Amino acid sequence: MEPVLFYGVPHGCSFGSIVALEWLGLPYRLHRIDMVEDSPGFEKISPLGQTPAMITADGRPLTESLAILHNIAARGLDKGLGFAQGSKAFDELNWMLAYLHTTLHSTLGYGWNAYKLADDDHAGKAFLRKLAREKSANAFAYLQGVLDNSEWLVGDHRTVADAYFIGIARWGSDLDLFDMASEFPGIHKHMAKLEADPAVIFAHAIEDERDAISSGGFRGHATIEELEPRIAA
Repeated sequence: MEPVLFYGVPHGCSFGSIVALEWLGLPYRLHRIDMVEDSPGFEKISPLGQTPAMITADGRPLTESLAILHNIAARGLDKGLGFAQGSKAFDELNWMLAYLHTTLHSTLGYGWNAYKLADDDHAGKAFLRKLAREKSANAFAYLQGVLDNSEWLVGDHRTVADAYFIGIARWGSDLDLFDMASEFPGIHKHMAKLEADPAVIFAHAIEDERDAISSGGFRGHATIEELEPRIAA
């Protein structure tokens, strides 16, 4: 059966997994998780309640962005989405995915955490936003250096690293931390290139619940009732 990706809204990092699945071009389905609402049944797939999560083609639950992206990449080696494990290129891709997650994602996360504080905790919100800007500025600066010397984050073509990147780099603007065009022009250029990609356009439409035209293998959304036999298996 086709895999099912559980993606989170609003503006989840699972956006990148949708992009990667579109690039893969094989059949898949989606299930939407509102991260501010309860999602009965989701805990059977993701015990910590985090997205993305996936039911793989062979029925296994799989969580964490890096694990899911490597799963997608392994099925798309012929498309260049990833590289053979044990190769230098695989190590470079694995390193970049880890950097994007543990450094860029984590530092921008301080900005999202500001929204979890009480409305009147102005000092706390200001501190977290300041921390987010300072820490993520360093992370963005490093990535801009990478892109100064390469058209893509890893190698000479797009990979799942670029898919993950566009799902989280947008937070710099979403959180109103940076004017990306003036402060990080190299990153802004890379983001603009990716934003013009049909898979990224599709992922935005999915998030926004607009008509979405797949150029890949999207087979529609699956309800939790439809998925119950696979979740219970």
